[in-house]
Amino acid sequence: MKLILASASPRRAEILRDAGMSFTVVSSAVDETPYAGETPQELVQRLAGAKADLVAARAVGNAIVIAADTVVALDGQLLAKPRSTDDARHMLEQLSGRTHAVHTGVSLIRLPDAEHLQFVETTLVTFSQLTADEISQYLATEEPYDKAGSYAIQGRAGRYISRIEGCYYNVVGLPLARVVAALRELGWTEGQEM
Repeated sequence: MKLILASASPRRAEILRDAGMSFTVVSSAVDETPYAGETPQELVQRLAGAKADLVAARAVGNAIVIAADTVVALDGQLLAKPRSTDDARHMLEQLSGRTHAVHTGVSLIRLPDAEHLQFVETTLVTFSQLTADEISQYLATEEPYDKAGSYAIQGRAGRYISRIEGCYYNVVGLPLARVVAALRELGWTEGQEM
């Protein structure tokens, strides 16, 4: 049974590759605009489901499609990818010295029978108190600009993270242990994807 990653995210692909899993990548661009009144958890679950459905409709044979969407939320408010340096600075100032949530919605579809499994994984991340100089130095690295919440835990921002509660890989973009458990629930076995 082959695995199909319905994501162009290099970070998600790296997580699976580093775990020794073989898979193919199929792009799954969907409109990520939140609906009015939608919670961060509802948003990531809806988007992951839409990505999985899109790719499953084009796939053939025995396969499991894995789709995910990750957001950063502070006090229930989304912190998306920054639109500018000022936007990134503002987000980092908000995160400084506080705990926020990272939510990843995951949707898996087994083919050809279209059996679905969905879940949302949440990890709490605490930033140290950041000085204005630290924020400016981090912004100069260019790392924050394509990341939700304006940071990458696996990169230079890791030095500012004082605590996490939950799955580290979830913060990077894919809760690995929970994904593997869901794959097994759908009948996948280690080495089967090769």
